[in-house]
Amino acid sequence: MSDAIADAKRALRAELRERRQLITPQARELAEAGIRDQLDALVAEHGARSISCFLSTTTEPGTRSFVTDAVARGIRVLLPVTRTDGLLDWAVATDDGDIAEGMFGLPEPVGELLGPIAVNDVDLLIIPAASVDCSGMRLGWGRGFYDKTLGSMERCPPVYAVVFDSEFVDQVPSDELDQPVTGVVTPTRTITLAPSRR
Repeated sequence: MSDAIADAKRALRAELRERRQLITPQARELAEAGIRDQLDALVAEHGARSISCFLSTTTEPGTRSFVTDAVARGIRVLLPVTRTDGLLDWAVATDDGDIAEGMFGLPEPVGELLGPIAVNDVDLLIIPAASVDCSGMRLGWGRGFYDKTLGSMERCPPVYAVVFDSEFVDQVPSDELDQPVTGVVTPTRTITLAPSRR
């Protein structure tokens, strides 16, 4: 990755972090309700019975009520658990599952770990992002967990990144290691950018 691209990514992430800090609690609540509705419709559209999702932090578009509802409806939801080798492990979400602080302070499930390849069996991946552009390029938070996961999957199902409306932009800085997404989910809309990744 060139220094210019790395610098552009760092600057954009810092700006996005700052913007997310300024969102009011009321706006966060509305955003979470919108994300839940959009993700419910996406799951139904794909007929997904097994998905991966993530437990949102306090500054991310909220996914927790969606996860809770999906589990209650009998959908198998895999939640990521970070590992020191840069890969993601996975655990099945349960309605009474404990949540602990994982690496980097991220909320992660406590429970049986299924290994990195467990995600190969899902019908739909729902992943976090800092920003996504019109071509489907995703800017993550710089640790590469999702890029490694997506890049290693033999058969990758549709991948949708969750962002706030203002974070779906014309272009994000990217390099050859960055993995594109199929679409983007915001509190007000779901946009499919490509029929499938591969």
